[in-house]
Amino acid sequence: MLKVAPILLALLYGVVYYRFSVWRTRAELDAKSTELADPKLRGMCDRMAEALDLDQVKVHIYEIEPVNGLAAPDGRIFITRGFFKKYTAGEVSVEEMASVIAHELGHVALGHSRRRMIDFSGQNAVRVALGMILGRIIPGVGPWLAGILASMLAARLSRQDEYEADAYAAALLTKIGVGVAPQKTLFEKLEALVGASGQPLAWLMSHPKTEDRIAAIEALEARWN
Repeated sequence: MLKVAPILLALLYGVVYYRFSVWRTRAELDAKSTELADPKLRGMCDRMAEALDLDQVKVHIYEIEPVNGLAAPDGRIFITRGFFKKYTAGEVSVEEMASVIAHELGHVALGHSRRRMIDFSGQNAVRVALGMILGRIIPGVGPWLAGILASMLAARLSRQDEYEADAYAAALLTKIGVGVAPQKTLFEKLEALVGASGQPLAWLMSHPKTEDRIAAIEALEARWN
């Protein structure tokens, strides 16, 4: 029982930390966001809402500079101010921004935020268990190695979520007549956009490679056609 206790504590820590993160994230987003008012993007959101049989698709601008979109644990969709600036400067088209919104809608519809609570708790348990085992085999280095392995697991799960959200967005964009071309052109721009914003390129490690994302979309196109 004593050997299992650290793992159970890690699971409990994961749940508690997730709940705290949800509360902290909601407070941060409430304080630093405003509802999207751009008429062209609002028009795109209305088309998506009609296709999904929803009253509306509400999007907010999150007042931070890194280029990103996100789906909050409570289901709200956000585009960062830094990303919106790329749009208003003409570096990103309205269709490409719509592909970001569709992608984040995919995260919400597919329950990725809720699933990450279980994933995070499980990863903590894996980190503790591996740390105990490897710590005995390789004293001093074991816990550090366990942390790296757990982070690799988290990144892999995150990449799978991205593929699923990409597929959801592709289907939605096709349904509203936009098609998947804006998704692919945005993928090609993403690394430069993210790097130029000063956002750590480590962010890209949790996302699939650009060429792999494009290939997955093209495979969907071929199957649909």
